[in-house]
Amino acid sequence: MYNLSSYNTGPFTLSGIPGLEQYHVWISIPFCFIYFVAIVCNSILVYLIVVEHSLHTPMFFFLSMLALTDLILSTTCVPKTLSIFWFGPQKISFPGCLTQLFFLHYTFVLDSAILLAMAFDRYVAICSPLRYTTILTPKAIVKIAVGISLRSFCVFVPCVFLVNRLPFCKTHIIAHTYCEHIGVARLACADISINIWYGFSVPIMTVIIDVILIAVSYTLILGAVFRLPSRDACQKALGTCGSHICVILMFYIPAFFSILAHRFGHNVPRTFHIMFANLYVIIPPALNPIVYGVKTKQIRDKVILLLFPKRSQL
Repeated sequence: MYNLSSYNTGPFTLSGIPGLEQYHVWISIPFCFIYFVAIVCNSILVYLIVVEHSLHTPMFFFLSMLALTDLILSTTCVPKTLSIFWFGPQKISFPGCLTQLFFLHYTFVLDSAILLAMAFDRYVAICSPLRYTTILTPKAIVKIAVGISLRSFCVFVPCVFLVNRLPFCKTHIIAHTYCEHIGVARLACADISINIWYGFSVPIMTVIIDVILIAVSYTLILGAVFRLPSRDACQKALGTCGSHICVILMFYIPAFFSILAHRFGHNVPRTFHIMFANLYVIIPPALNPIVYGVKTKQIRDKVILLLFPKRSQL
């Protein structure tokens, strides 16, 4: 019905946050600072986990995966967003738009899977400590890492093909700072029902399953923690789990709000929705390494040693 080659070749224009165009330069200041914090903190975290042999444990391996995924998530969107804030609406090619929306949603599903893997790690460490090294062997960790990466890829790669098949004969202006699946699909001059239902139901059901399993894991963990005879051991376990729970809440609450607002939030102001969507891709990547740095003693000590070597020797 359509000559797709004549519809998909033109670039899209990302216009920024609608209604706040005159404030783009001012909004860019905190965005640039938070992005810098995310890049520096996650890079330090990955560096410490790689070079410090004492951090070569399953928990810190999954934490390094989370940090790398956060780096990909923020770098996929924020540089383009800052260029819009500084220089006005920016063009992005159709392949570039597909690439951006793929990595945006892929890292979201992968983040969720990594949080589930971390919850499983804590469950084994606290509920079955004597079997920890036999269950989470290096081979098992690699299998988990490969499995969750492939699962995330398989969940979202069909959306790329669903967008690629669409003819875009209407406007090519995207009222956003980055390309995301449903926002791009709504510009098409064809039926996008399958895009809406697959893009909403499959990723959301995958993430909901992760949330349920994480909730079950931490319910069992808290039950085991409160049965510990030693108060110090109980506080240490709660401290470790507390950092995980903070990161989980920071990730899922804004993510679910953004997803549900797209599907059902017709009364949510577009300016608020897009501003919130931008905060989602920059705030959690910046806060995650800070939360783990404050809450996890091993990381806190290594960061102090890295930044203040002379003070650490005193």
